[in-house]
Amino acid sequence: MPERRPFAPSADGSDRSSAADRLQHLRPSGGYRKLRSFQVTTIIYDATVSFCERFVDKRSRTVDQMVQAARSGRQNIAEGSRASATSSQTELRLVNVARASLDELLLDYEDFLRQRGHRQWAKDDPEAQAVRAVGRQHRTDSSDPSQQSDAPAYAAWLTNQDPAVVANALICLIHQANYLLDQQISALERGFIEAGGYSERLAAARLEHRRQQHPPSPATACPLCGQPMVVRTARRGARAGSQFWGCSAYPNCMGTRPFEESEP
Repeated sequence: MPERRPFAPSADGSDRSSAADRLQHLRPSGGYRKLRSFQVTTIIYDATVSFCERFVDKRSRTVDQMVQAARSGRQNIAEGSRASATSSQTELRLVNVARASLDELLLDYEDFLRQRGHRQWAKDDPEAQAVRAVGRQHRTDSSDPSQQSDAPAYAAWLTNQDPAVVANALICLIHQANYLLDQQISALERGFIEAGGYSERLAAARLEHRRQQHPPSPATACPLCGQPMVVRTARRGARAGSQFWGCSAYPNCMGTRPFEESEP
């Protein structure tokens, strides 16, 4: 969460903090360090930097490509979390970018193994199962994931002298991160469908504020839902160009009333 400036009373004891400082965000943002997806991609990024330094020719363009893909997978999760307060669509787009970056990195590790004649672990191989077990142990036993990292638990694989072991372990970690991001993307999509994006929530909050400040009179309240009504102009049909009262909750509510000049 963004840091709040401390309360600073004026000389006369009144609070002169700006209204903006007192506003609460309609949607929470930040908190990405607590996301398991961010924690796993941090391990992947650090391990990829080490892998390239140890096993890939420094003059190869692959070094920069792999490091940048690993960094993108991590950074876009953080940027998406920060953007969530004002744009759910931006958050969703950035998380998808993170997912695509990890797919690119996955192909690089698979290429490394194939081109050097190393075996890639199958999903049910004991080695792959042992790496996956670390992630399951973390989710089961960690009471506060934001306060610790399970990177040391992967050290036996990620610091191994055999590049094939390191590459295979990182492939397992990328699959774990992709699974977590798929779940995160699905949750964001459901949230957008059920509650709308920032603009929709802002409009709803504005209407609610107006309703509380100026409760609608029976003459201007929607007969179907009770929300305030607004003057609209018919665009089609026999009454095109004429005005009428339409529910402010349209299109969720289709309530209408005839418009009369004498009404407020």
